[in-house]
Amino acid sequence: MKPKILIPIAQGTEELEAVSLSDTLVRAGAEVVFASVEDQLQVSASRGLILTANRLITDALTTTTWDLILLPGGTEGAQRLGESAPLIQLLKQQFEAGRKVGAICADPALVLSKNGFLEGHQATCYPSFASQIDKAVYVDAKIVISGNLFTSQGPATALPFALELVNQLFGADKRQEVAAGMLVED
Repeated sequence: MKPKILIPIAQGTEELEAVSLSDTLVRAGAEVVFASVEDQLQVSASRGLILTANRLITDALTTTTWDLILLPGGTEGAQRLGESAPLIQLLKQQFEAGRKVGAICADPALVLSKNGFLEGHQATCYPSFASQIDKAVYVDAKIVISGNLFTSQGPATALPFALELVNQLFGADKRQEVAAGMLVED
C-alpha cells in the first residue's frame, strides 16, 4: 500500500520546497495530496508560481489517515499554515496517533512551535527562526530526526530532506534508487 502524504499549502508557500518534496516522494511511490488552507484550491507561492491543490484542508480532516503530514516553508505560507484551525486539528491528531510529521524552513517555528507541538523534541529550521523554537532543543543541522518528527532548514536542504523521508518511509534501497534516478551523488 502506498504511503499517503498530505502537503498543506497556503499563499506564500515556498514553491521549491513544496514541489521538490512532492516530486521526490511521488518518484518513490507515495501518494501525495496538496491541500490548500485557503478558501480556494489555487495559491500564489512565495515567488509567484501558482500552485493548485488537490483539495481544501477541510476535506482532508476525515477522509484519510495520513502516514506523513509534510509542511513546506516560506515565511508568509508558514504564518498562514500556523493560523489554520483545520490544519492544527490534523496535526494534533497526527502527533497523538504517533504518525509522522515533517516541516522545513519557517514551519518548525511558525507552525509547530507556535502551536505547542515541539515539546520534548529536537528540531531545526531556517536559521533566522531558531530563536522562535520554543520547548524544544534547536539543532543547527540540515536535517533533524526526533522520533516521528522530521525537520529541515530551507530551500537548499529540500532535496536531501525529501530523500531522507524516502528512506524513512520506504527504506535505504528505495532512497538509493530514487537518488540515482535523479542523478543525486551521495
